[in-house]
Amino acid sequence: MPVCLYSILCKIINMKKIIRFIFTLVLLLLSLLVVITPMNSDKQYIFGLSVMAAVLILGRVKGKKAVLAMLTLSVLMSTRYIWWRATTTLHFDSTLEMLLGSLLFAAEIYSWTILLLGYIQMAWPLERPIAPLPPDKSTWPTVDIYVPSYNESLDVVRDTVLAAQCIEYPQDKVKVYILDDGKRDEFRDFAAEAGVHYIIRPDNSHAKAGNLNHAMTLTQGELICVFDCDHVATRVFLQATVGEFFRDEKLALIQTPHHFYSLDPFERNLTAAKRVPHEGALFYGPVQKGNDNWNATFFCGSCAVIRRSALNEVGGFAVETVTEDAHTALKLQRRGWNTAFLDIPLAAGLATERLALHVDQRIRWARGMTQIFRIDNPLLGRGLKLTQRICYLNAMLHFQYGLPRAVFLTSPLVFMLFNLNIISSSATLIFAYVLPHLVLSTMVNSRITGRYRYAFWGEIYETVMAFHLILPTLLSLISPRLGKFNVTDKGDLTDRDYFDAHTVRPLIITTLLMVGSMIWVGVRYFMHDYAGIDPRVILFNIAWGTFSTIILLASIAVAKETKQIRKTIRIYARLPVTVLFSDGSKMQTRTFDISMGGARVALVKGEDLSSKTPVRIELGLGGEIAHVPILSAGTGVGDIRLEFDTLPLSERRKLVRVVLSRADAWYRPPHAPDRPLASFLGILQCVFELFFGRKKMAGGFNSQMKVVAKKQEEVNNAL
Repeated sequence: MPVCLYSILCKIINMKKIIRFIFTLVLLLLSLLVVITPMNSDKQYIFGLSVMAAVLILGRVKGKKAVLAMLTLSVLMSTRYIWWRATTTLHFDSTLEMLLGSLLFAAEIYSWTILLLGYIQMAWPLERPIAPLPPDKSTWPTVDIYVPSYNESLDVVRDTVLAAQCIEYPQDKVKVYILDDGKRDEFRDFAAEAGVHYIIRPDNSHAKAGNLNHAMTLTQGELICVFDCDHVATRVFLQATVGEFFRDEKLALIQTPHHFYSLDPFERNLTAAKRVPHEGALFYGPVQKGNDNWNATFFCGSCAVIRRSALNEVGGFAVETVTEDAHTALKLQRRGWNTAFLDIPLAAGLATERLALHVDQRIRWARGMTQIFRIDNPLLGRGLKLTQRICYLNAMLHFQYGLPRAVFLTSPLVFMLFNLNIISSSATLIFAYVLPHLVLSTMVNSRITGRYRYAFWGEIYETVMAFHLILPTLLSLISPRLGKFNVTDKGDLTDRDYFDAHTVRPLIITTLLMVGSMIWVGVRYFMHDYAGIDPRVILFNIAWGTFSTIILLASIAVAKETKQIRKTIRIYARLPVTVLFSDGSKMQTRTFDISMGGARVALVKGEDLSSKTPVRIELGLGGEIAHVPILSAGTGVGDIRLEFDTLPLSERRKLVRVVLSRADAWYRPPHAPDRPLASFLGILQCVFELFFGRKKMAGGFNSQMKVVAKKQEEVNNAL
């Protein structure tokens, strides 16, 4: 009887496998039919609109299955467009048309590849919870905290070190090290005064990676925690991350987001950018959570904890490329180590202050990822699963967007200036095929990344960089050893408004060509100089050129740099504070915002300040009170604005703990879901501001700060 039952079960299991195989085969055949079936423009319009309607309905359905269905339909329609382009439109009348048309098609193949790889990467993001530490603290591992520095000022590094000292972890199990590649006496003296360790080395070989590797030879902690010199950690950083190493004995790395408490050039220079997720939100959201699901989390150089034994196994931090962080993670994963991403901002740093610095930083990232592609290609070699290879391949191919983006922006010029046809098809048929491809990819990306990257803003971020990336990435593909590590300057001040024409010069030239070409086309059309050419072809190219011009102008607007004269960045937080006055009286109130250099506090109704002056404030956290002397004060409408006097190091550490190291310090409410039309209106606002100046931010801010304050209180209570 048992034998018969076993035989029956085997038959059932085999039957399920057969049914699953047949079902999969049928789906593949149907998908192939969807991709290759030719249609005229009318049928293609009906088919495309039907699929778009289906995706629109699916977009209102919650759940993973609906998202996967949307992804599938988007991939099918985009693949159908590429198949149609490859089999129908690559017929040219001249060699020049063939070259330019092939370049455009190659750019489209690139975009389709990135779309497909991105869907695979982000289709199933992992929401990793905090792994608790065991109650017995004696079992907790020892941790070395590295703060590498080269040419940054002590004003930038000081609070990072003090915040590291505020991390709540057994003091006999954690050591803080300043790794000073600048070999500066003031840093050595500060380390001695603060009570942290100070390490220098005889040379500066291999830049940051070499600095970290040298420190590894002089320290012994079981775990290594790295903070860039401008990244201040919250007091719970190690408690939130180290527990994962107990849960997974093969875990080599846990990465947390790079959060920035200063505005990047887009947020500072564009009013609309202040209302959208910042540029890095997509990577430190769906991308890294998707990587985590596939065990392909990238090390990002800071705000991470790494197991020393795993690093020793791969020879330390990678030195072969200028992106030692991602390359190190790749090496660890090749050796079978696991990686993790915890999507909680536990540290915060300074964003690049100026557009030129932002461009330089991204060029280094692009060059480094291209170097890895050439030197240690993830598609080759052993040790990686297919999904890990896909995640790395997508990251490396992403930084090749410079040339494709430039091609998409300038392709309308080919027809408008030279009457060349680089897509051999009617405008009606082109639109019928391209519409579902573009609309569905926008809708689906809005669904899966809508709280992290709004529609059309990716075009702005990439357009600013496009022309700058072409040469460095091509040179790195040809000669991957070319170039050196460049440190991104942080903490600089800008004492005036100015327009950075040098950085956006390629965009200005392209815009002038585009606008001039569209005017020229209009003049020729009314002069009847387009005999025999379908007017819809002219309209199609003008529409394409108009969209390119809008993106170009919005990108140029980023170069309108605003002055930054505040030495310390304000953090919007409602914290209880006691203000002490010259006459001995006190006032219990709350802050509106606070920084390491000053604060704006609420003026209690009925309080008369005409005969007294604020001399000190008291801020408390966890029973520890920071006493901060006041250098100067002024009153506003319902508030007092205070400038702090110089603090001794012990009091500054307490202030760091209150202002920068609170467990809830970097919490921000999530952005609202993306609305593509509203997002495009924001792009138009950027164009308007380029010519007519910025508008003041209005409305909504106070209510947002109330949400922040409420969540801060919830986090504090939970901890």
